[in-house]
Amino acid sequence: MPHTPIAAGSAAFKRINRAMVFGGFSTFALLYCVQPLMPLLAHDFALSAAQSSLALSSATGTLAVSLLASSVLSEKYGRKPLMAGSMFAGGVLTLLAAFAQNYSQLLLLRAALGLLLGGMPALAMAYLSEEIEGPSLGHSMGLYIGGSAFGGMAGRVLSSVISDFWDWRIAVGAMGVAGLYAAWEFNRSLPASTNWRPGQGGWRALVGGIRKHMADAGLPWLFSLSFLLMGCFVSMYNYIGYRLLGPGFGLRQSAVGALSILYLLGIFSSVWAGKLADRLGRRNVLWMVMLAMLAGLLLTLFDALAPIVIGMGLFTFGFFASHSVASSWVGRRARPPQALASALYLFFYYLGSSVVGWLTGVVWGHAGWGGVVGLLGAILLAAVAVALRLRGLAPLPAPAAAA
Repeated sequence: MPHTPIAAGSAAFKRINRAMVFGGFSTFALLYCVQPLMPLLAHDFALSAAQSSLALSSATGTLAVSLLASSVLSEKYGRKPLMAGSMFAGGVLTLLAAFAQNYSQLLLLRAALGLLLGGMPALAMAYLSEEIEGPSLGHSMGLYIGGSAFGGMAGRVLSSVISDFWDWRIAVGAMGVAGLYAAWEFNRSLPASTNWRPGQGGWRALVGGIRKHMADAGLPWLFSLSFLLMGCFVSMYNYIGYRLLGPGFGLRQSAVGALSILYLLGIFSSVWAGKLADRLGRRNVLWMVMLAMLAGLLLTLFDALAPIVIGMGLFTFGFFASHSVASSWVGRRARPPQALASALYLFFYYLGSSVVGWLTGVVWGHAGWGGVVGLLGAILLAAVAVALRLRGLAPLPAPAAAA
């Protein structure tokens, strides 16, 4: 018998949100701690910008694939055990990456990280959708994404500062230790699932579930948004460091990494946008926060540091707000298998990080920052067009949640 969904303000709600903040922190910190280190890796291993981006893309690419397998396994073994195991594995592999003897070893460890870390992100969204009551879901999802924003910020800032004064290996090792601590906190804080029931597992169920979700009138468009938005976001932070470390700016590694403090705006905007969407409707909020991303992107075309920082802040604010709204919309719209719907959203999310993140490196090498802004601007315009299309999406009939 299903239990009553958990409401905001309850003790269980607070425990869940504490655990999910640590879960979001760990996922993003471990995945993206290498992002500001890309220029250092390029120098140490004699790599191009696009080649050095593989330290990130190798992890996000395998993560995208593992999300689908994790959703199948979770239907049999449950949400919490796989999430906790993924987080512990991520901490261990990040610690080992600090001792990689060459770039090939580093890429293998990063690919393994993505493969084993996949049990966390999609299952977190499914867990929240199952356990939290509808009116409180946007708030809770926003807190989880806020934890992701904090992890992305902390991972980038700490690895930049440590590498500036010591070495990139020490920076990566420190993040591995932090990931292990986050896994411990997550495991002791998160209540066991009460509304999860074992489902049919196996690849046949996976294929059937994919067909079911892709036949929905709204979910494929939300999946495409995750690809476009995350591809733009990771590309901004991948290559802005090359620009600011180069001629005309000449900033230190730690100063460039400190720009990730702008993730604090994401922590605020993800919660704010989640609550606003609960009140005004996701269809009325999503396209507006995407326009903020586009405006921020255009500001980075200036050759002065102040407008670049303001633009990155606006871009970051808009991204996390957009992601919060879109991901909670998937959780509210998806029908069983819900974990697979969340996994598909994040499959395209991390696939965008890997594919667009690498492609932008090629564009940077040939056309500089102007080319990067041109590519990302075109992608964002396509995303806004999708969001405007979703405004006309018909709600699901009862008893499913309205879109």
